[in-house]
Amino acid sequence: MTTNAQRTNAPLIVHVVRQFLPNRGGLEDVVANLARETARRSFRVRVVTLDTLFTARDRKLPPRETIDGIEVVRIPWSGSTRYPIAPQVFRHLGDADLVHVHAIDFFFDALAIGRILHRKPMVVTTHGGFFHTQKYAALKKVWFQTLTRLSAMNYRRVIGCSTSDIAQFSQIAPNTVLIENGVDIGKFADSASRTPLRRIVTIGRFSVNKRLDHLLDAMRVLTGRDTSWHLDIVGSESDLKAGDLRAEITARNLDQSVGLHVGIDNEAIRALVSGASLFASASEYEGFGLVALEAMSAGLYPVLNGNAAYRALAERQAPVTITDFSDAGTAADAIGAAFDAISANPTAMREALIAAARPYSWDHVAGLYIELYRSLGIPAFKASA
Repeated sequence: MTTNAQRTNAPLIVHVVRQFLPNRGGLEDVVANLARETARRSFRVRVVTLDTLFTARDRKLPPRETIDGIEVVRIPWSGSTRYPIAPQVFRHLGDADLVHVHAIDFFFDALAIGRILHRKPMVVTTHGGFFHTQKYAALKKVWFQTLTRLSAMNYRRVIGCSTSDIAQFSQIAPNTVLIENGVDIGKFADSASRTPLRRIVTIGRFSVNKRLDHLLDAMRVLTGRDTSWHLDIVGSESDLKAGDLRAEITARNLDQSVGLHVGIDNEAIRALVSGASLFASASEYEGFGLVALEAMSAGLYPVLNGNAAYRALAERQAPVTITDFSDAGTAADAIGAAFDAISANPTAMREALIAAARPYSWDHVAGLYIELYRSLGIPAFKASA
């Protein structure tokens, strides 16, 4: 059966992103979900991405592939994972009706500079920019105020995916608009334990800015109070490797209380979630807080470090606890209090968590993106030739 998205007169949206499936992470999930939803709603979709995963640079991925109905084109690259150089991106834009760039990196700058050649309308989603850590903070500020500012002028819209991104990018781009990230609320929907358990899940890349060391410090305090506490760390290697984390776990005598799960699929994650009651994140920086919302859709109660994205979530009356994970005792107290709140009325808490996540569904967010595309002159279908 031919879908609307396969019709030749359907407009083509080309998403450009440095990492995509089979890699898993917040950025990859956002692009995959947006691509699926727009394909379902009468657009053709192509994703142009790099031909290796940052965690396995010696293994080339297929140059072309179809994943979940999404056309994926992979191109070679060189340089740093923070700023991968991949000029072949220009070869895959010729038939695009709109180019949608994701994140502020080489692709963002190169496609802006090359707009005089490809002449395609472009939008960019910021995904937190490049301020995830304080490393090279002074250089980043100069870069942001110069090259990033100049590049942003070549985009029809700069789309901030959080209020903190809006505050940052509106300083340099008056065409900045807010579309918060969607959440795949079906992935782990209503799967958390129905019986309150002293078990915590954290999910995300093994990155320094996630401050898993702070979370492990809090776990050491918790297990000193009650040995039934357990933490499952789920994610993929980044600037921290699995061996680094195992060493951190062992150094705190937490081998029996902390499980480490590297690169597992959603079914395996769901199984872990089904045996837990809480989600925790000690992250110093988040572009949006996607995984916390996915956790809420499962019925997990989030205990979160007080970064800007998590504070914004709490300010919307979401049932979350904000704490300071740089103080292990304070964080442990907050996690203990969260467990007590769940235990007081498990059913009501579960319902409140799931309800708070529901407005972030991809069905709603994709509709906002499509409205934006159409405001730029991209119709549901082009006139037949």
